Amino acid sequence: MKKIAFIGECMIELNGKPFSEMWQSYGGDTLNSATYLSRISSSNDIQVHYVSALGSDTLSEQMRMHWQADGVNTDWVLKDEKHQPGLYLIQLDEQGERTFLYWRNQSAAHYMVQHPDFSKVLSDLEQVDMIYLSGISLAILPKNDRTFLVDQLIKLAQKGVQVAFDSNFRPKLWDSLKDAQDCYMQLLPYVSLALVTFDDEQLLWNDEDEKDTLTRLHQIGIPKVVVKCGRNGAIFSDSQTFQYGQVVPKPISNVVDTTSAGDSFNAGFLNGYLRNKPLKICCQQGNCVAGIVIQHKGAIIDKHAISHLQSEFN
Repeated sequence: MKKIAFIGECMIELNGKPFSEMWQSYGGDTLNSATYLSRISSSNDIQVHYVSALGSDTLSEQMRMHWQADGVNTDWVLKDEKHQPGLYLIQLDEQGERTFLYWRNQSAAHYMVQHPDFSKVLSDLEQVDMIYLSGISLAILPKNDRTFLVDQLIKLAQKGVQVAFDSNFRPKLWDSLKDAQDCYMQLLPYVSLALVTFDDEQLLWNDEDEKDTLTRLHQIGIPKVVVKCGRNGAIFSDSQTFQYGQVVPKPISNVVDTTSAGDSFNAGFLNGYLRNKPLKICCQQGNCVAGIVIQHKGAIIDKHAISHLQSEFN
């Protein structure tokens, strides 16, 4: 069995028209990926853990129960008696593209590294095969906590734990572009698998095209790189085995909500990756999951919409 731990934040989601019809759910980039990976994987083969913090309020307890019902292990989701989950509002245009408003600066996850039990979580992480996090996982933390977490991840990587990273760059969460670049550059040399989106990489590093992104990340020392390109699918490259290619998905005519497109792609990819499937197959799985998810509203869609993938992938 492979064990993977996702680090990050999940927030309460409000989706709909302001001061009109609106429904409540939850979501967050790493939690979305953890949920979809758990749903499409056999628990006998892949064990999914989540590392975060929630409050002691009713909404926090309900979220925890929903994650558990999806098969996500919540032993490392710390309880913060002083803070509650963050909140975000999604607004969609006619093409399914979204804009966000956030209320997260005082969330429990913002303070998770300061939690008295976080040191035990770090110790337990030595037993997992892979740790997955994103640029958002780092950006939401106070600067000193962010530096501490990166230092701990480097130590875990040096002990043999694989680190997977999605840059998921959100400029508004950082004090400056340089602040984000400096933080990423501390971690990237210790990353085993990069799952990045070209638009983010272009914003961060001014890459001219996807090949620039592949070359730059390989030169930093990351052996396996996947660059997500929206409708054009994903480009994959392994500098050790010389696997290289592009996997383009079938066109989707009924795009409803792209909120979790990249997150769900990562879940499908990791399902294959943790089973040592070729990168091409992993990308095909990623495209398959994302193609279903974007045809539904919300970050976390009804589990029955992708339940058939567990037997197809495993």
